[in-house]
Amino acid sequence: MTEPQGKIKVGVIFGGRSGEHEVSLMSARSVMAALDPARYEVVPIGITKGGQWLAGDPLRALTDGPAGAGQPATLLPAPQESTALLQMATDANQAVTLSAVTTLDVVIPVLHGTYGEDGTVQGLLELAGVPYVGAGVVGSAVGMDKAIFKYVMEANGLPVLPWRLVLRSDWRTRPGDILDELEAHLSYPVFTKPANLGSSVGIQKCPGREALAAGLEDAARYDRRIVVEQGANIRELEVSVLGNDQPLASVVGEIRPRRDFYDYVAKYISDDSELLIPAPLDPDLAERVRTLAVQAYQAIDCAGLGRVDMMLDVDTGRLYINEINTIPGFTRISMYPKLWEASGIGYSQLLDRLIELALARYDDKTQSQTTFAVPEIGSGSEAKADE
Repeated sequence: MTEPQGKIKVGVIFGGRSGEHEVSLMSARSVMAALDPARYEVVPIGITKGGQWLAGDPLRALTDGPAGAGQPATLLPAPQESTALLQMATDANQAVTLSAVTTLDVVIPVLHGTYGEDGTVQGLLELAGVPYVGAGVVGSAVGMDKAIFKYVMEANGLPVLPWRLVLRSDWRTRPGDILDELEAHLSYPVFTKPANLGSSVGIQKCPGREALAAGLEDAARYDRRIVVEQGANIRELEVSVLGNDQPLASVVGEIRPRRDFYDYVAKYISDDSELLIPAPLDPDLAERVRTLAVQAYQAIDCAGLGRVDMMLDVDTGRLYINEINTIPGFTRISMYPKLWEASGIGYSQLLDRLIELALARYDDKTQSQTTFAVPEIGSGSEAKADE
């Protein structure tokens, strides 16, 4: 779609039914503050932890609790020519009525984790016919699911550490067998991770069998599928990728956590992790990291943005791809914008570029036919071929 006349109405969706709800609020606050008011009209859309959508002043409602700041709202899963965001109300007969809030030219989903970064909201926006920032349904779902992501990396010949998948149902019914199987294929320490969660929520480093059992139980609180990954003596590297079909990679950054590993506390609470931008790497190695990051990004059909997390084995010098965050943390001190700032693209300029990419991808998508005219059979060469 061509860029709208006047201010672009940007819906910013945040909160959500995820263990990363609070992180989403921090990112959304930064994003909305940085969008140029001369160019954009910001429409905040909050989602409570219970899944209710809110318009009005949802950030205050989600931060301070129910205080009348947010009004129930919805986005219908069908293209709407006149309006996109609708406010909901209940009349005296308990019937739900809808009234228009505004149209939306583009949406920025700032939803980390489940029910936001996993393709669910992207599917709704596809049905609603609204352009949006970031990966589509497939790229979002694959990037979110650590197990499927690793399968895709392996299928594309891209390096990942040894790992195993455990189903919660198997862990709950035959824990001894599961521990034996993991110990037969991996060596301590290992990491246990919910397959579909981010921000290091539910991740445990396990130096032995007892810790492994506790780690599996903790991860099973968040997901029915658990990834168990081989531990290694690594350096943690991150690359920000930007673009659609011809993505670009930022400079490489490195994280040196003071804690045992880069967990939730290290990311969002403690300020004692050391962030090195650019990472102190040999230029050839840094270029290999950037190349691998783009290859991983393209392998899952990512679009718009993604932060590729990688690991450099200190003992062997091998590089491994850990994961792609398709909606990475987006506060001003988050790694994704900081890496682009070091590469020459400032925070507000980065948001401009992401909106441009979203509109361009929507334009490209409209070139695909969604109908098919069934050819008539029974005359001419078709009829003769059937004889």
